Amino acid sequence: MIRNNFNRHIPIWYCGDAKGTFAYPGIATLTIPKQSSPSIFTPPRTPFHYGWVIAGIGFLILFSCIGMARYAYTMLLPSMQAGLGLTYDKMGFIGTGNFCGYLLAVVLAPRLIRRFMPRAVITGGLALITAALCGIAVSHGFSLPLTCYFLAGMGTGFANIPTMALISFWFRSDQRGKATGLMIGGNGAAIVLAGIVVPALNRSFGADGWRAGWLLLSIIALTVTLLSAWLVRNHPSEMGLEPLGKPTPPSPDQMIPREHKGDGSLLLRLGLLYLAFGATFMIYGTFIVTTMVREYGFSEAKAGIYWSWGGFYSLFSGVAFGMLSDRIGRKWGLALVFAVQTIAYLLAGLSPGNLGLILSIILYGSTVFAIPAIMAAAVGEYLGLSRAAAAFSTITIFFAVGQTVGPTLAGLIGKNYGSFTGAYLLAALITAAALIFAIFLPRPDRSKEMN
Repeated sequence: MIRNNFNRHIPIWYCGDAKGTFAYPGIATLTIPKQSSPSIFTPPRTPFHYGWVIAGIGFLILFSCIGMARYAYTMLLPSMQAGLGLTYDKMGFIGTGNFCGYLLAVVLAPRLIRRFMPRAVITGGLALITAALCGIAVSHGFSLPLTCYFLAGMGTGFANIPTMALISFWFRSDQRGKATGLMIGGNGAAIVLAGIVVPALNRSFGADGWRAGWLLLSIIALTVTLLSAWLVRNHPSEMGLEPLGKPTPPSPDQMIPREHKGDGSLLLRLGLLYLAFGATFMIYGTFIVTTMVREYGFSEAKAGIYWSWGGFYSLFSGVAFGMLSDRIGRKWGLALVFAVQTIAYLLAGLSPGNLGLILSIILYGSTVFAIPAIMAAAVGEYLGLSRAAAAFSTITIFFAVGQTVGPTLAGLIGKNYGSFTGAYLLAALITAAALIFAIFLPRPDRSKEMN
């Protein structure tokens, strides 16, 4: 075993032999038994590499656990608020409850993955989401929807974290970006669908449209749960396969963690940037539809169309800015994304009219999934291949804290001032500071990428 000096509490084993022993760096070493008992969930044979099935089901998992369970809340919030008779701050607390659940899942998921394997954790997380969303559909008052959405957040973490880890073992590096881009597209697809379906449900079911919306989401989650139990496999060796892509095994030297002076400071700086992103993108993402309906006087159908356009542009945000950062560098890529987001939040906060709001939504959608894509590459360049997984897990905690605090703060501002313009301006101030902070990141030490 090679000890991870970056986080001494997390052992990392780097191996991948024919016996079925493999590692999730920063999470666990897992061993597949030589002979598994027959399963009723036998996956289908495909004329192409089964890794693409994993990527496809990953698309559906993210579509369900993040896209629908999280971003649909933005569309459902106005009618849900009216139906439950809750104030802005309480709706903000409900949104924050989801992120608190996610933060708890970030802490618990590694242990669960080590004990039960990714497939079981993903299926369990989706089942928890299914039950939680069904509970929201029949809830009243404040406590029950808060509790259910907290559980939905936990389920999101349990489904999302091992799903993203699977890509590293089903795809080699030359195919990994393509597969990850396909999976992340599930988030944008969910935003588009929510913007179209939720207003239609509200027209059909009236005051209970939001309940029908949550019930529909729970049915979707249940369907994806069953598909995941059937199709997900923990590692190619379970099916007698090799990972898809050109074999380029790292040398032993690459896998030996080496600490460098200033690494702790670099990790903190990246974490603070990720925290800024987490707080600001969820302020906007949680309340922009409510702003369109309550402050601009839009119908829910019109607001849904606008939100869907943001979802459409988000389909390309991770891939586009990830590729751009390959050319101009990670720090300039981060700075550019924060600059675009600052403009988006300023436009929303300054109330420039319908045209300005449309531009704000397009700019937001075009960058919403860019920061995670750049961060995933940046930690490897700044801290080295052998510690990238542990480092990314650490900065994800910063991100989770940010997205937990952001909606609560915005809800309090909305309650006290009767408008979210102050929250959007605060978000613009934070991203402007993050822009400057990103510019002063040091140039990566290329020697670290190989150790």
